[in-house]
Amino acid sequence: MSFAGIEDRNAIEAEMPWADRDVAKTMWGLLSNTAGKFPNHNAISYQLFSGPKDYAETLTWGELHGQVGRAANLFRSLGVGPTDVVAYVLPNCNETVITLLGGAVAGIANPINPLLEAEQIGAILRETNAKVVVTLRPFPKTDVAQKTAEAVALAPNVKHVLEVDLCRYLTAPKSWIVPLIRPKQTGSNQATYHNFNAELAKQPAELTFDDPQEDRVAFYFHTGGTTGMPKVAQHKYSGMMYNGWLGGRLLYTEEDNIMCPLPLFHVFACHVILMAAVTSGAHVVFPTPQGYRGDGVFDNFWKLVERWKITFIITVPTAISAKMQRPIDADISTVKRAFSGSAPLPLELFKRFEKATGITLIEGYGLTEATCLVSANPPDGLRKVGSIGITFPYTDVKIIKGTAGGPVEANTDEIGEICISNPGIFEGNTYTEADKNKDLYYFEKYLRTGDLGRIDEDKYLWITGRAKDLIIRGGHNIDPAEIEEALLGHEAVAFAGAIGQPDAHAGEVPCAFVELVGGASVTEQELMEFCKEMVQERAAQPKHMMIMPELPKTAVGKIFKPDLRKMAITRIFNESLENVGSPARVASVVDDKKRGLVARVTMNGASEADVGSTLNVFTFGWEAA
Repeated sequence: MSFAGIEDRNAIEAEMPWADRDVAKTMWGLLSNTAGKFPNHNAISYQLFSGPKDYAETLTWGELHGQVGRAANLFRSLGVGPTDVVAYVLPNCNETVITLLGGAVAGIANPINPLLEAEQIGAILRETNAKVVVTLRPFPKTDVAQKTAEAVALAPNVKHVLEVDLCRYLTAPKSWIVPLIRPKQTGSNQATYHNFNAELAKQPAELTFDDPQEDRVAFYFHTGGTTGMPKVAQHKYSGMMYNGWLGGRLLYTEEDNIMCPLPLFHVFACHVILMAAVTSGAHVVFPTPQGYRGDGVFDNFWKLVERWKITFIITVPTAISAKMQRPIDADISTVKRAFSGSAPLPLELFKRFEKATGITLIEGYGLTEATCLVSANPPDGLRKVGSIGITFPYTDVKIIKGTAGGPVEANTDEIGEICISNPGIFEGNTYTEADKNKDLYYFEKYLRTGDLGRIDEDKYLWITGRAKDLIIRGGHNIDPAEIEEALLGHEAVAFAGAIGQPDAHAGEVPCAFVELVGGASVTEQELMEFCKEMVQERAAQPKHMMIMPELPKTAVGKIFKPDLRKMAITRIFNESLENVGSPARVASVVDDKKRGLVARVTMNGASEADVGSTLNVFTFGWEAA
């Protein structure tokens, strides 16, 4: 069946309730089914370097099944049971996939962003009570091993560390040189260290323990995108099966090749792409350890598409913009569609991509707390550019407004908070910390996303803003998307992020940060004048503009607004101190778990009373460094 619109969605639901669907109960069961059907089909491919002729390693479904079995047995031998955690701090490689799947078979897999600082990684390891950590052996041009060692020292619950050596993906002469120049491990901790692949080879391919056919928590994914300190969301087998089933039912077959340069610590890559491949038997290609961030990936992207005969491209808006600055220098005729998620896609960028490539681009929506997938523009039907499409089968979305009398469902085209119920929602237990689940649901089962949106008369869902991103100017709510969309309409602007900067009178006023298209030239004042013309609401016009060489972004391409807020706080506070002749200056802005963003001020001889008289007029806090 095609997926062309709301009628198709409803028809799929009408076939049977979700509970009656014949889907696997466990990760091992799902992988065994696919390996049994397609043992010799390619499952995953990985290349350390981005060149279209660089060495790549491919595992078939039969080979991947065996490696996952060995990994699960290895983790069990190290004391991991069904409720114990295997964390990994890894870039993309085949061992990352094996660890994710094997960890979920043996216990609970906990992917961690290797770009986080050691203190954040350590906090996640303590929160999840991880017993085993899989990470890199020291390797040139990366500090992952060193950061992980520091993090493990902060998490006494970690008993074993398994190291993956990327050297095995190298060819001569690099494979001879790297062992001689690799960084030395610094620091020590309480864990016992092992060689991951050497220990893997000692284990049998079939499970040495029972795999009860029952639902349980199998993944911990931390959130830490654009709104502050990481929280840990827990995902059950059933949620992951739902995501995989959607991909297998609506998109992929065993004949498809999927290009996925997204990180394997994020639900987009792990659940939406990889689990859909495990369900359907499709082949996933992971280029370079850093995916889209890897050296040469954008320059070689279209040639990689030709090399692997890619049928589906997985991307994000920042990556689409980068691709549009490169020529299409390869045969990309095999590509059926491209899918974009993680952040809203500007209309002009959408049009530019489709015109340049001839590839149909589909926008979708999901979030970590929902085990990801929620909605997408129907691949075979009407795409409303700028919308996030219609909800997937068995997903119920309500737009809810908070009122004095309690929450009420919004009318058609009325804006409210997007709230979700589907098989990926772990009702009442979304986060590992019980306090974080309070007030997280409406009507007991609808997860509050924090995203503002509306549903139109055709049942298409639209995101209109982020509740936590709203700029509140003197009690007046300003949607930063209005400013960002205006700036993205300027031909010189590649990316834009708008936030509220501190203001003594209004609490916040809008300011904007932009990254320019390569080779473009425009001044900050010219962009301010442009906004005066294009941002209709006067209160929303930015009071400050800053052009940056590159905006801070998360690993999946979202503008990382906490960094922008820290920059704005630093600038405004320092200007205020300078204006009154105070020698004190902001040394840093930290994210306090209870107080939010707090400026740490170096006094330089100033008294706290004098600094307070200047800075206490702002709503953001401060403290002496």
